[in-house]
Amino acid sequence: MNKASEVRLINLGKKFGEVEAVKDVNLTIERGDFFTFLGPSGCGKTTLLRMIAGFTRPDQGTILFDGVEVNDIPPWKRDVGMVFQSYALWPHLSVFENVAFGLKERNLPKAVVQEKTLRALSMVNLEGLERRRPSELSGGQQQRVALARTLVIEPRLLLLDEPLSNLDAKLRIQMRQELVRIQRDLGITSIYVTHDQEEALTLSTRIAVMSKGHVVQVGSPKEIYENPKSQEVADFVGTSNFFSGSVVEELKDKLRVRTEEGVMLAVERQPELPLGIGSNLLLNIRPESFRISDADEVSSGENRVEGVVKTSAYLGSLVQYEVEVSGGKRVKVNLVNPRKKSLLREGERVSLTFSSEDVIAIPFGR
Repeated sequence: MNKASEVRLINLGKKFGEVEAVKDVNLTIERGDFFTFLGPSGCGKTTLLRMIAGFTRPDQGTILFDGVEVNDIPPWKRDVGMVFQSYALWPHLSVFENVAFGLKERNLPKAVVQEKTLRALSMVNLEGLERRRPSELSGGQQQRVALARTLVIEPRLLLLDEPLSNLDAKLRIQMRQELVRIQRDLGITSIYVTHDQEEALTLSTRIAVMSKGHVVQVGSPKEIYENPKSQEVADFVGTSNFFSGSVVEELKDKLRVRTEEGVMLAVERQPELPLGIGSNLLLNIRPESFRISDADEVSSGENRVEGVVKTSAYLGSLVQYEVEVSGGKRVKVNLVNPRKKSLLREGERVSLTFSSEDVIAIPFGR
């Protein structure tokens, strides 16, 4: 299978009563993309997916598959495959029969059904389980059957509505890896819906972050995480430490910012943000950007903040600290791979340092 479509959404909108579930969405999902709609419950992401699938009709706007409008085409003629949160398997049919169902409905020859079904089961590593019933499978195996049943009809689009949410943590990670492998192998355009930021960052080639029916930012996982365009995006994708402040000095390639707590910080200039002296902005520093040392140590780093450890949580591969700094503000600090290092104690004075490159500047009002 090497069938992939481009999807364009133009001024797409949907209301349920007085509630605008989706508002003026304009997007292009490119051929072969693994594109994710990411956002909290009620942000409109599933409604958007259902409009692409044809299950929900938009109130305004246009949906194009490869340049052809599909608004009036029913779901069963759009040539899309959808994997739901619930596996929706036929309990009385075997694994083979569940996967082959769509092919039989298309009246394909028996030999073709056999070949395509076995190939789909091989894609999701379910060889040898063809005769089992869904009740004899684990949750991860059932989800693989649901995926194979969708892939076997060779759709032009693969739509996935939070398909991993019913799996335990370890299985979710395994299935993420499988989804990435299958999608890359097939090259099929895939559109995924989730509220799980880690899932979105792991799976996607591009992400659309949604809020209250709007798409608030689109970009690669790296762009979304490292260069959020608003406090809302920074706060939803990853963990953030925010400082409010204003520019007090302009240097050649940096700005000096005084925070509300009176801390002076150096920030890299960002060409897309024309900031000058007196400009107000929000600074975001991710927990992993901090380097932590004893308060009496001489530490390098253009930005240095003194503080007191308030809490710690040992998670094996990292330790999460909460440190109170000037003005009573608490910041989250992640110390990665702390082996052979003694843990900091509550009440211990520390020094936090970080680079100006690690400070994300966000203008107020965004």
